[in-house]
Parts: sequence; structure tokens; C-alpha cells
Amino acid sequence: MEVPVYGQDRAERILRERVQSRWAAAYAPVRHLDPVLVLSALVLSGLGMVAIYSAKLQALTVQGLPATTFVSRQSIALLVGLVALGIAAAFDYRHLRGYGAVLYLGAVALLVVTLTPLGTEINGSQRWLILGGFQLQPSELAKLAVLVAVAALLHERKGEPGLPTVGIALALVGVPTALVFLQPDLGTSIVFIWLTAVLFLVGGVKARYLVGLAAAGVAGFAAALRLELIQSYQLQRLTGFLDAGDPSLAQGPVFQTRQSLIAIGSGQFFGKGLFEGTQTSLSYVPENHTDFIFTVVGEEFGFVGAAVVLALFLVIIWRGLRIAVLSKDLFGTLLAAGVVGIFTLQVFLNVGMTVGIMPVTGIPLPFVSYGGTSLIVWFAMVGLLLNIHMRRF
Repeated sequence: MEVPVYGQDRAERILRERVQSRWAAAYAPVRHLDPVLVLSALVLSGLGMVAIYSAKLQALTVQGLPATTFVSRQSIALLVGLVALGIAAAFDYRHLRGYGAVLYLGAVALLVVTLTPLGTEINGSQRWLILGGFQLQPSELAKLAVLVAVAALLHERKGEPGLPTVGIALALVGVPTALVFLQPDLGTSIVFIWLTAVLFLVGGVKARYLVGLAAAGVAGFAAALRLELIQSYQLQRLTGFLDAGDPSLAQGPVFQTRQSLIAIGSGQFFGKGLFEGTQTSLSYVPENHTDFIFTVVGEEFGFVGAAVVLALFLVIIWRGLRIAVLSKDLFGTLLAAGVVGIFTLQVFLNVGMTVGIMPVTGIPLPFVSYGGTSLIVWFAMVGLLLNIHMRRF
């Protein structure tokens, strides 16, 4: 018996719908999460909590304060960061192009407010805003905002940015860089410059423009030195690590570098043991819960512990580069490359200054250093990487 035509059409439609449904299920964004990336970030954050607790245990005990004071604050930031990760991963990242200007202007406005009497000065730097008892560091938010704004601009030029586009991008980066430099925050200023170089390289800026910009940067740095725009203490930070072994230099960044080397060296291969580090417990290393957190890892967990932390950093860099290569469009590639670029530079500068091969620049170690805004922004960046990875089809 022959199947009626309408019956045959209905059967074909049902079959087609089933195939489409299976295809949609197979390529649904949620099925393409990167658990390795998320797990690496979570493990680093957990290790950071332990290191922060150890770094502040003795000092808080002496002051009669709860030993978990800093860890509790960091835990709250971690929870907020996980929410930020979920939000950043949930919506299609391509919609960010339409909000790039809003994010950028909001970040610049916060940086301007930070430099007003509404900003809070700590240790000679005015980098924070106090909002409802929470310390907000706008420069960390500005990293993400500048990344989105410049990536959107370069994407609109379809990988062939001309000189006008390069000029606009430099202006976009120059404003927040100048505001951050005035705080003063030399380290984050370097991050913005590095981010620009990475985006220009990936975004297809011509080699002759890149060479010209590099030459202009060197000339600008020389002019800044001559005009004394770079303060003497900032210059000492950039060069002090070269004289870390000079016993006549006992203060400033040279002191920090020397104490850091002693702490990491004393850990040897397996470390002194958790909460057993003398350099850590006696706070010989300044800021050992923030910028110099890696000294806690080196002293208490030794070479083995430091190697594990560095291996986790390499895993995140690997996954980020993979996501950048597999992205379905230039905008996704630029965003992923920018995140990896910032991450790599901060790890290199932070670890480098603790082992004496880089100057002291005040750069926190991603996911590990104490700092709520930094931790939240880094998890938002991980969410952005997941977003790009999940929608690569």
C-alpha cells in the first residue's frame, strides 16, 4: 500500500525536526564548557586562600583579631566572582560589542571619581572607592572595559585597521592609562600598554605601524624621564632589582626584593611546611598577602609547591590560547587573546619581582593575591573565555 503524499511529507518533517533537535542539543553552548579552565582557576583561588591565611595569621593574632579576617573577605569576593563568571558566560559575547562604549565610559568615570576626594588613599596611592564597606578598585574594572572597547573597534575594521583606527584605539587606551598613572599605579599602566600591543598584533595592525609605535613609546619614556613625569621612587622601583645584592641599599623596593629572595630560597625543595614559614609569619616580606603572595608559596611549599602553582598558570594560558584560536570570529579571538595577554603579563611580572628578575611594580598575582575586585574581575574574564569557547560553532 502506498503512503499518501501528505503522510510522506509529515514523516520527512518529523525526521528533519529530530535531526535538527539532535544537532542543536549536540552544539548547545552549555555542552561545551571548559571544566579544565574553571577547575584551574578554582584551585588557584583555594591555594590563594591558604596562602593569605598563613600570611596574616601571626599579625592578626597579635592584634587580637580573628585569624580568618582576610580569608572571609576573600571568600565573599570569590562567591561574587563565581556569580560574575556565570553572568559573563551566560549571554552571547557578541552582544558586548554594543555595550563597549557604555562599559568604557563607566570605567573612565570611576577612575576620575577615584582621583577626587571621594577616592581612598592607602600607602600613598589613591586607587580605591569605598562602597558600602566594600573596597572597589576601578583600575581592575578598567582592564576589562578597555579590552572590550578596543576589541570591538578592531573587529569593526575586519582585521584591516588603518592609521585612523590605530589613533582612535590609542586614544581609548591613553585616557584610562593616564588616570591610573596619576593614582599612581605604574604596574597597571604597564598592563594597559601591553594589552594594546597584544590587540594590535592580533587585530592585524600593519608591522610598520607597530614599529613606529614602539619607537614612539621609547621616545615618550625618555621624554617622561627628562621632564620628571616619572618620580624618583618609581624609577627606583624599575631599576632597584638590579642592585638587590648591594648591602648598602636596605630600604624601598630593594629591601622587598632581598626579603623575597630570602623567603623563597629558605623554602628549598619541599618547603618549611604550612604555617611554618618564619619570613611569612614575622612579616619580613612587605605586602606578602597581596603583591608578594608568591613568597608564601615558595617558603612554605618550596620548589614543588611553586611549580604546581606555575603549572596551573600554564594550564590557564594554554586553554585561553586554544579558545582564541578556535573562536568563530575576530571579536572572540581578540577578547580571548587580550585576557591571555593580561594574565600572562601579570603572572610574569609578579613572579619575576619575587624572584628578583623583574622590578617591583605592584602587580597582584591572578586568583592568588588578596584583593576582592581583582578576584571578581578575573573570574569574569574566565566566564568570558567560557562564553567564547561555548559558542565557537
